[in-house]
Order: sequence, then structure tokens, then C-alpha cells
Amino acid sequence: MKLLATGAILALALLAGEARMAGAAAQDPGATTAAPAPASHHAKKARVHHRRHRRPPPGGVYARNAILVDPSSGQVLFEKNSASPVPIASLTKLMTALVFLEQKPDLGRPAEVTANELNGGGHTQLRRGEVVTLGDLLHMSLMCSDNVATRVLARESGLLPDEFVARMNAKSAELGLSGSRFVEFTGLDERNVSTAADVARMLHAAAHDPLIQQITTTREYEFRTERRLHAIRNTDRLLYGHFDVLGGKTGFIQEAGYCFAMWIRTQGRDLIAVVLGAPTNATRFADAMRLVQKSASAAVAGPGS
Repeated sequence: MKLLATGAILALALLAGEARMAGAAAQDPGATTAAPAPASHHAKKARVHHRRHRRPPPGGVYARNAILVDPSSGQVLFEKNSASPVPIASLTKLMTALVFLEQKPDLGRPAEVTANELNGGGHTQLRRGEVVTLGDLLHMSLMCSDNVATRVLARESGLLPDEFVARMNAKSAELGLSGSRFVEFTGLDERNVSTAADVARMLHAAAHDPLIQQITTTREYEFRTERRLHAIRNTDRLLYGHFDVLGGKTGFIQEAGYCFAMWIRTQGRDLIAVVLGAPTNATRFADAMRLVQKSASAAVAGPGS
């Protein structure tokens, strides 16, 4: 019950934060000394739309695609467009990590960051010529979705790029992910697609690897290269609450929206929640927690309540 109550508080806080980010229209400072002007028809409609938007839709999920699964039994407790293939952004990195670790790499081995990995890699702490161990790069890939680190891992795997992607798709087929297809390792390409149901299975497989589970549930991580100290934080907000998280990953590109997959233990029961295409960063976490809370409430109430 404590976990459920705490989850409810966090979900409310996330939704409140989302509403604050959306914000109301700025007030004219001069309006404090005069009667307020009548609101226009369009302004009234905008406020009504805003109020409606803040209320969860039927099922409680804003995301375009979602699923809640009991991984022990395979029972689907909630689903919304869960079989539709859509871009999954950095959730791709779960599959990348699985394939990389299959190659039995020496995680203490250093690797140099080159211009090839930096080109189009987006935000990163890494710099050209910096030498980083494979283990530290894996933490960057899974904790803060660093695309440059992920590219270096694929390069250092011993597989050619086409071979690595082929292995990702072969691994996908082995796991029964019939709605999934990968064209590169980071998730920057919108042609990396999967379904909410497939992502739930992918997270279940990935988090069964002890190292992936450990890294994806680590809040903060520091390491030093010859150039400087690196400090990274996990993008999974639920790790900073009182939750028994067993694995998780975030993702975002414009084409995918905000994505999130989590494996959580609540009241002695494991649940995997996946939301794809959420409209905001805060919403993806609130959506996932609403699904978990709804299931936990139903379990407490019992059948026929």
C-alpha cells in the first residue's frame, strides 16, 4: 500500500509539472490597474481545450500506444494500439545492448571516440579523441541515451555495421518480436520501429541480463578519462522515487514522441508498462504510473468489487 500511495503522489506531481510546463497565457502587467478585458472567443476555447487536455483520456493514457503486462504470466492487463509498429527512438538501445553483450566484450578495454561517431550524434559529453572504456560507454548508452557512446560500442563489437544491425533483427525474431525492425543502433532513425507489446518483451529479455538491469536501474554514475571527470544521471524519473524498479529505458525523437518502458515490482507483483508517443516528457512517466496504479487498485479491491 505504501508503494501505491507513493506512486499516486508521484503521478500527480508529474501531471502537475506537465500542466505547469504547458502554462497559461502571460498576463499584461498593465492589467493590474484596470478592469480585465473580456476574453475573446478563441481565448475561451483555448482555456476549455487546456482544461480538457489536463484530464486523462479514457483508459488514463495520453500516449498513442501503450501496454501493461504481467511478465510472470504473460497476461495483458491493459493495451492501447499495442500491436501497431511505430518509431521507438532510444528504446532501440535495449536491443543494441543485448547484441553488444552477446559478443562477450572486455568492458575494461578502452576505445577512442572519433569524428564518425560524433557526426550527427546529438548532445554528448564525449569529445573527439577521448578514450573511454567500453563499460563506461555502455553506462552512457543505457542511462542517458548517449548516441555517440552507442555508436562506439557498435564499432567496437567486432561486427561490421550491417552485421550488427542484421544481428539486432535476428535477435528480434528469436524473441518473437514480429512487429519490430531495426536499421541502425541508436534510435535516431524513425525507421527503427516496434510495437508496445514487442517493447515489453524486449525489456523483459534485456533486464534479465544482470548487467543491463544494474545499469538501467542506476541513478547516477561517474567515471574519469584522461581528459576529465564525467558525471551522468539516468533519464528514468521513477528511479528517484521509492519504487522497486527492475529495468527501464526512455526515448525521444520528434517522429516517435516521448517513449518509456519500465519493469516495476509492486505489492509483490511484477509489471511491465510501455508507453509510446506520449506528448510530453512528464506525461510518459505519469501514463506508466497510472497503468500500474490502476492494476494495483484492482488487485487490492479484488474480483467483483
